[in-house]
Amino acid sequence: MKRILIVDDEPHMTHVLKLYLQRAGYSVETVPNGQVALASILKNAPDVMVTDIQMPIMTGKELCLALEEQYPERMFPIFVMTSMVDREHREWTQKINNLKFLEKPLSMRALTRELDKHFGIESLASAVASGVASHV
Repeated sequence: MKRILIVDDEPHMTHVLKLYLQRAGYSVETVPNGQVALASILKNAPDVMVTDIQMPIMTGKELCLALEEQYPERMFPIFVMTSMVDREHREWTQKINNLKFLEKPLSMRALTRELDKHFGIESLASAVASGVASHV
């Protein structure tokens, strides 16, 4: 089972993400900030990390930059979610390998689609659509 690490200080957001992703078949761990996430990753890297930017103690930006420095061989993708859409809040993400920017409000279907695409899993919706298309 693929392991997803969710980094966000909003308990409601992490709860909703965790439930949805678990129902989609993923193993999910949640942590409240970048500092806790960094310690967790250095012990046991996830298959994917989903992080917010604005958090106390260590922001998502600081976490991503620390990962680039301390874990340069990182293979897992990072999905950064935020409601901040200004260019200045996105520029730093372009300097980090294997990172995708997701805008809030976050569509659970879009996130699941991205994860399924990353893992090479055909989503149920795609399978149904292609099955219908092949029978038409």
